[in-house]
Amino acid sequence: MNFNPMDFMKNLQDVQSKMGDMQEKLKNITASGNAGGNLVEVVINGQMEVQSVKLDPLCVDPRDITMLEDLIKSAFVAASINIKEKIKTEMAGDLNIPPGMAGF
Repeated sequence: MNFNPMDFMKNLQDVQSKMGDMQEKLKNITASGNAGGNLVEVVINGQMEVQSVKLDPLCVDPRDITMLEDLIKSAFVAASINIKEKIKTEMAGDLNIPPGMAGF
């Protein structure tokens, strides 16, 4: 098997192009996470950027800010788990990786 530098460069350019496409796609993939029986919802995109936070007025108690902070954190963690799963599923298909083989 001969090493062809031109083929290697073309393959590298193809990979770079696909990575750029994936980064762009990550901006448009979203997932949400909820906490406190849906009192708090956080929506993030595939780049782990918070898109929105929704609070049910029932969870807003100025005497218990700590609880609200914990609910927001829990909702973000749930959204993070959900977005990672969604990315794994969608990106594996784009890269033709068999299910279960994508180790994101």
